[in-house]
Amino acid sequence: MNILAHGYLSDRNDGFLTGNFIGDFIKGDPASPRHKLRTEEVAGVRLHRAIDSFTDAHPAVAAVRELLHPRCHKYAGVAVDVFFDHFLARQFEPLTGETLDDFTAFFYAALRQLSLRFPASAVRMLDGMIRYDWISNYQTFDGIDRSLNGIARRTAFPSGLDTAIIDLERYYGQINSQFLQFWPELVEHASQVRKALLFG
Repeated sequence: MNILAHGYLSDRNDGFLTGNFIGDFIKGDPASPRHKLRTEEVAGVRLHRAIDSFTDAHPAVAAVRELLHPRCHKYAGVAVDVFFDHFLARQFEPLTGETLDDFTAFFYAALRQLSLRFPASAVRMLDGMIRYDWISNYQTFDGIDRSLNGIARRTAFPSGLDTAIIDLERYYGQINSQFLQFWPELVEHASQVRKALLFG
């Protein structure tokens, strides 16, 4: 669910933007003919998966998962994704060199233009994201709480996500510190993956 991070790390490339946005909706080999993806969209899905793998294995992320595990158990990683998008949104300009408003306007417009290539389920998610302005709302506790509760309503088992905002407030400085350690390393890793996918 770290939509903002995936979007930013797509580097304004249409194929990467498409693949990164639909990545969770594509199962198995993205190059399989059944997915009907273009070569650059396949690369985007692979970038999405590389970002997820790096994130899941990073010690800073593991440290936050451990903090959240008593409440969220196996869904702690989902909470970390949402919390890290909160910290990215709150510190977007110093971390990226552009304002969140400028990036959000670009991101929504680009995804709207690309959405003819999305699965129907991804189009529905995009419609909700733009209608309720998820990206801007990631900056606030209320916005994060709404996102977590929305996810909690769709989980098969009790997730603890409906009350996870308590842990964000309780461990706010600690989680932000781990995020700031993690983010530049993720940016560098994503840059290397993009180059390999484009030129490898």
